[in-house]
Amino acid sequence: MIKYKRVIIKLSGEALAGDKGFGIDETVVSYVVNQIKSVYDLGVEVGIIIGGGNFWRGRQALKMERSAADHMGMLATVMNSLAMQDALEAEGVPCRVQTALTITRIAEPYILRKAMRHFEKRRVVIFACGTGNPFFSTDTGAALRAAEINADVLMLAKNIDGVYDSDPKKNPNAKKYDELSYMKVVQDGLQAMDATAITLCMENKIPIIAFALKEENSLLKAVRGEKIGTIIH
Repeated sequence: MIKYKRVIIKLSGEALAGDKGFGIDETVVSYVVNQIKSVYDLGVEVGIIIGGGNFWRGRQALKMERSAADHMGMLATVMNSLAMQDALEAEGVPCRVQTALTITRIAEPYILRKAMRHFEKRRVVIFACGTGNPFFSTDTGAALRAAEINADVLMLAKNIDGVYDSDPKKNPNAKKYDELSYMKVVQDGLQAMDATAITLCMENKIPIIAFALKEENSLLKAVRGEKIGTIIH
């Protein structure tokens, strides 16, 4: 029994790098693909957005003009998206990449109606390049696409098992939240998603589930509505 029929899964680019810290770890990608396939096989309509931090983060370019740095980050998300598409198709999961920037030789331009048709045809859709605009994160891109496709939930597959009141890597006494309101996240500056993304989800009443991707069957548990990670609503 599934609780969420149509989902957006937001993956961090860093997660795909695994322990290497840079590039793409094929073992990690294979693990992620198996998780995605498990929910796809249940009949869930899956949209994916992947960050580009395993190759490039706009804020790392201290002397570069922000728009140029952000566009480089968008291209990094295309590399991750193509890798994920290839891995999914190798496991028999039909997939399409749509990009917010026009790169028609390697992917489709983002067209909402076409994306919805892909879902009808039982294809996974990977949305690359964020919103296509500098100064907006891939978190905001995920929230925007979730709103546009009328997703039932936005799933944040993270390296940690939910949202904490402080960084659990630095503070051993950090408190994990099981449930949060959108406003609590914004007002307390909690590091779940950026404020623009949270606000967009709040305005469109899209619940957010933040959980650890490495937890066994984490995506399955999330789509079934089982207790996992932190839910923001």
